[in-house]
Amino acid sequence: MKNTRLIIFIIVIAQFCCTSVWFASNAVLSDLIINFSLNENALEHLTSAVQFGFILGTLLFALLAIADRFSPSQVFFACAIAVAVINLSTILESNTFISLLCVRFATGFFLAGIYPVGMKIASDYSSKGLGKALGFLVGALVVGTAFPHLLNSAFFKVSWENVILATSCIACIGGLLILVFVPNGPYRKRNYKPALNTGKVIFKDIKLRTAAFGYFGHMWELYTFWAFVPVILATYLNFHPLAEINISLLSFLIIGIGGFSCVIGGYLSSAFGEKKVARTALLLSGCCCLLSPLIFYTDSTPIFLAFLFFWGMVVVADSPVLSTLVAQNAPAEHRATALTLVNSIGFAITIVSLQTISLLSNYIDPKFLYLILVIGPVIGVLALFQKKRNPLPNY
Repeated sequence: MKNTRLIIFIIVIAQFCCTSVWFASNAVLSDLIINFSLNENALEHLTSAVQFGFILGTLLFALLAIADRFSPSQVFFACAIAVAVINLSTILESNTFISLLCVRFATGFFLAGIYPVGMKIASDYSSKGLGKALGFLVGALVVGTAFPHLLNSAFFKVSWENVILATSCIACIGGLLILVFVPNGPYRKRNYKPALNTGKVIFKDIKLRTAAFGYFGHMWELYTFWAFVPVILATYLNFHPLAEINISLLSFLIIGIGGFSCVIGGYLSSAFGEKKVARTALLLSGCCCLLSPLIFYTDSTPIFLAFLFFWGMVVVADSPVLSTLVAQNAPAEHRATALTLVNSIGFAITIVSLQTISLLSNYIDPKFLYLILVIGPVIGVLALFQKKRNPLPNY
């Protein structure tokens, strides 16, 4: 048991290290705009490039059953080194908008061998208490995602090149931790063939399908909210220029606090059940979407920030719980493939959400822009209230 806890702890640290590259360009976007003469709307395009790379990567990893057929620890290490090198190329002086899009796309592609594979490794070590383990694991992803904002804040005063360098270095460290200290888990069941029909297997199973659609609704809101946290803070500052707001530091804190709520969600799921915890988180984050226009009218900066901190917690609290439901209900030999495929579809949804918000920002008052995010929580809650029915028929 102690050894398992140590292994899970190492996986959590490695996940934090490797996912720090995810939003690295978002954290230094203003510097990238100046240094590479980018347009002001580069945020959604660079973020979408990462998501699109992740989608293609997870789709290929799922169809070829990479982490089910080969050692997931070795897959994690190889992808960590690849993502570190690719992320580092952001600092090349010859970069253009197109080359930066390619860098972010390739970064997302190899992140497909880190995030879902990390969950697969954790599930191979956890026969019980998987929700708690994934709570810590997804929490590490959240803090890792927020970490570049901290490096770029006035609190540290690190140059944008060093932000990129730092995230690449710790990604290498994360990969080495997995390779050296985390062998294949005792509950791993190897699959020897590509899983080209796994999608049919997943969506025929009512429990797995319910978890998947809950996750899809969750993803509509999550990454768009994370990507636009600095924009939300800047918008408030435009309406209230006397407010004292450190955008980079607060972006780190608002996104990073979700790591704490992931851990809480994992523990609560053991007491109250995964579905109930996921539904509650989705309902609360949906309420935040609906109330979002009001926060821009308040002159009280503490109230505004308290709302965003609360939103930052509930928007991701259901993530490890939904992933637990997917992992628990997938056949053991297809567990990594199921997690990866559900991730792939979920991240495809984030691109639609990001681009929708970007398009609407040209026509809608920024105070009302985030109402569109409520679509995700509504779909997720409806899916998780679905009653058990007969599986889908064969065609």
